[in-house]
Amino acid sequence: MALQWLIISYVVAIEAAIVVLLTLPSPKLLRNRIVSLVSLILQPALFVIPFAGFQLLDLYWKNEHRLTCTSDVCTATERDRYEKAIYKAQRNVILCVAAILIYWCISRICKYQKEVQSLEEVEKRYKSK
Repeated sequence: MALQWLIISYVVAIEAAIVVLLTLPSPKLLRNRIVSLVSLILQPALFVIPFAGFQLLDLYWKNEHRLTCTSDVCTATERDRYEKAIYKAQRNVILCVAAILIYWCISRICKYQKEVQSLEEVEKRYKSK
């Protein structure tokens, strides 16, 4: 069961590195190449959205059907195990939401960079006339 969370955590780390790479100041030629490379990667990387969404639905279902340990009948170890499961579920929700939001940010950054590039080309054509 931990494999999917390992995959999502690696995806979030890679997405964060891509966002840092896209937002760092760099020469125009290098930035354009990076944006075009990341734009090519965005389409196959779209699997992140349904995968994270499915994991969110799974977490919701598990949360709704989780046995609660709030009465005095529970022992200290059962209560600790219950709290640990809750904390892990919260962490996993944060990972899923971060994966979706960072993917969206990457796509928006690439879109804006391409728009800026096309506007610079239009400006260059008007100046040359």
